[in-house]
Amino acid sequence: MTDAAPDAGVRQPSAETILPTSPPPASACRPIAAVGITVFRPDAAQIAALRARVEAEPRLTIVFDNGGLPAEDAAHLTARGARVLSAGRNIGVGGALDAIARAAAEAGAAQLLLLDQDAAFRPEQVSGLEAALARLRTASPPPAVVGPRPDAAPGRKAPAYPRRPGLPDDGSLVPVEFLATSGSLVDLEAYARIGPFRSDFFIDGVDLEWCFRAWARGYGCWMETGTALPHRVGAGVIRSRLLGIEMPRQPLFRMAAYLRNSVYAWRLPHVPRRWRWRQAAYLPLQALLYWADAGYRPGVLAQLAGAVVDGLRGRLGPPRGLP
Repeated sequence: MTDAAPDAGVRQPSAETILPTSPPPASACRPIAAVGITVFRPDAAQIAALRARVEAEPRLTIVFDNGGLPAEDAAHLTARGARVLSAGRNIGVGGALDAIARAAAEAGAAQLLLLDQDAAFRPEQVSGLEAALARLRTASPPPAVVGPRPDAAPGRKAPAYPRRPGLPDDGSLVPVEFLATSGSLVDLEAYARIGPFRSDFFIDGVDLEWCFRAWARGYGCWMETGTALPHRVGAGVIRSRLLGIEMPRQPLFRMAAYLRNSVYAWRLPHVPRRWRWRQAAYLPLQALLYWADAGYRPGVLAQLAGAVVDGLRGRLGPPRGLP
């Protein structure tokens, strides 16, 4: 891949690659929000939960299969009113979210709740976020997204959302720098103005970059502390009492993508300087902790160092070692 310019545009897969496996829903009487779910190699329990969600959810549900969803399960979801999309290959989280957003807008939805295949988010919680977004309509800046308070699933680490400086709370709503996409209710009119998620980030940092871009373009990101979503990122937690940090235990390709995208994001003008300084201090500690957890293997260190170089040179896209 050629090096990207510092202000490289936001890329997304062409419309021709997004192949719907079911026709648009026949009913025009849809709730104001649609639900979008990304899946990648879901296991039997995740597929069962997905089926149950679609059957219980009155809102239009759009599923993007990044690979591994059995054809019979896709057909079952379609028969229950869901719309199943696929590009025939893994196009990453950013590309999948953009395909879902386009499909939701075409179906007439005004808002889109984003979920991953692990998210256990009840329909009444969706209604709570819809009410929160409605409360923020008169806020300045207007809202782009509102999401739940992150909780840690057993044995996992919850993400932390830094507070956005200079803005007061609105009751249970807290302005934050960014939110994880899973559990976030996105205003699709704001999305159209802010622009799509970065498909070239592929998997990590997609939500962070988009929220910083939202703030820079005059929109806000808010956390509703009155409802929570457990997060199941990674396979356990890596901790260091000496360094005073902990982080999810991720596959090597994901850790490398995280480093690469974080380093690349430093060159983007909408990423605040305070965040760049924080990351500049934190990323080396995370890389050291990850390498130690991997047994100080030279190959791991080489891939992490290569990811930093890729970020500095703007070499994005699918990360090396992607399964």
